[in-house]
Amino acid sequence: MKEFAAELNNVSFRYGNSDEGALHSLNMKIKKGECVLLCGASGCGKTTITRLLNGLIPHYYEGDLQGDITVLGRNIRDTSIEDLAGTVGSVFQNPRSQFFCVDTTAEIAFGCENMGLSKTEIQKRIENTVTDMRIEKLQNRSIFNLSGGEKQKIACAGGSAMQPELIVLDEPTSNLDLEAIDELRDIIAAWKSQGKTIVIAEHRLYFLRELADRMVILENGKIIKELASEEIKKLTNADTERMGIRPMTLADIGYSEDNAAAQGDVLILEDFIFTYKDGKHGINIQRLELPINSIIAITGQNGAGKSTLIRNICGLERRCKGVMKLSGKRLKVKDRLHTCYMIMQDVNHQLFTESVREEVILSMTDKSLTDEQKRKRADEILLQLDLAEYADRHPMALSGGQKQRTAIASGIASSKPVIILDEPTSGLDLAHMEQVADQLKKLKDMGRTVIVVTHDNEFILSCCDHIVRLENGCAVKNCPLGK
Repeated sequence: MKEFAAELNNVSFRYGNSDEGALHSLNMKIKKGECVLLCGASGCGKTTITRLLNGLIPHYYEGDLQGDITVLGRNIRDTSIEDLAGTVGSVFQNPRSQFFCVDTTAEIAFGCENMGLSKTEIQKRIENTVTDMRIEKLQNRSIFNLSGGEKQKIACAGGSAMQPELIVLDEPTSNLDLEAIDELRDIIAAWKSQGKTIVIAEHRLYFLRELADRMVILENGKIIKELASEEIKKLTNADTERMGIRPMTLADIGYSEDNAAAQGDVLILEDFIFTYKDGKHGINIQRLELPINSIIAITGQNGAGKSTLIRNICGLERRCKGVMKLSGKRLKVKDRLHTCYMIMQDVNHQLFTESVREEVILSMTDKSLTDEQKRKRADEILLQLDLAEYADRHPMALSGGQKQRTAIASGIASSKPVIILDEPTSGLDLAHMEQVADQLKKLKDMGRTVIVVTHDNEFILSCCDHIVRLENGCAVKNCPLGK
């Protein structure tokens, strides 16, 4: 029996004419039963490695591939994705990209059905997976009515039900709350105890501190450092900062009193009620006062109603009942649309133009600006967010983190007083997370009110000054951060 689950020998890869995510003469061996953590800045090659392991490269993503890749004894070039599916499980950063069904239980069963398993065996695997992952409440639900975190759980369940030997996860915690991350950690621990090989590309690292057997740090498509399990556990906040990665423990994250909001006018929600057609999910806010000219974090478990709340604040749900007032002025639904700029969790839904620069210019509503002034302003914002080199590139050709920053750039360029963001740091590395935090602080300095739905504790402590926690659609906490 071979010792290694995967071997990459002198592997180089490039997507078309882009160096983003490229690999250069990379050598890596992954032992069977090993849990390997891939980390590094966005575009360093983490996702490219996961795509090599599950066969998406070269069978789906085209490019110039050199070197040899062997996964579970099979040469990737000569093995189809279909043949690998039963032995290599994948969980992507955006779970929507791997869904084929509209019903959650059917989605969990989908991979098993493609493997040709019997109905009895499929049902058994579904039951075991649902129990192990504690997702009973997500069974027989519409995929379209799930929160981002709930969708990620279903994606993990679908991969787990296939009982693969190697499991590849690309940013699996991007949209998960702390409780869901703990549950995922338990699942990964269970997979590890079963002898499965696990490869995880992640920016959030703390939950893997006790699980990772090896940390591989990449930079510009090359491995610059490898750490063994005991070395990982000894990493301090100063160590991870020096390496440009996120902290290994939440205890290493500190809150700055400089973030505190000044007292002033408020945004008020009264009898703010919305229920989806199933009658089971929605929000019921009796009264909620939020300080304007501040950065407000909306937190809570997956499915607590966070995204629903901000959709109603923005005026995207016309059936919303209740009153919204900004600085004493009552805003009807259509008024909210002109007052709020929303950056969605899945930014693919709001990228419309042919270039990144045009995308930013599109959001500028100040009619007094000339075309040249708009272009100059757009380029200034793109430079601040490390997007200047992509100004002429099509937004859909960018990585997930770059798309997210493009949407944020558009929000910054708009003149609307309330900017709302849904999970703005999902998929962002430490440096870009800090950049986004700095940009939100600048928005606050400009007099904007920023509302952020997030599970990212590092991000909350880096820039937010007020926090609201939702449970079952109700606000159970509303206070300045740190209180």
